[in-house]
Amino acid sequence: MTLKWLAVVVAAVSLTLFVTMNVVAGTVRDGGPAPLLVNVLALTVAGTATVLAVVAGLHERLDTRITALTDFLVARLDELDRKADDPNTAFVEGYLLSRAQESGVVPIGSRTRGRRTMIGGED
Repeated sequence: MTLKWLAVVVAAVSLTLFVTMNVVAGTVRDGGPAPLLVNVLALTVAGTATVLAVVAGLHERLDTRITALTDFLVARLDELDRKADDPNTAFVEGYLLSRAQESGVVPIGSRTRGRRTMIGGED
């Protein structure tokens, strides 16, 4: 049983206990209420269980959406991977590699020729 439904059952049992206890106390005590501490405890448990059920339901929905988003992302990445493996998608790179011309590395020269450097103060 999931947390959501367990919380719903606890809330229902707590509210049933609250109503039953007040009815029984009303008939046994000649119309007097049930003890305040017991009433507050039953209502607190029912309220807490209700909030827990709502939060658990929202968590379940969020988990479902994240799972769907993950599945979509995996499918999209698989599709992109299949397209990247296609030799026709990178025909420019394939053409350049088939010519077997390696380009040389050209070093970049020093860029301080046209600039003045300042070390300390104004010139």
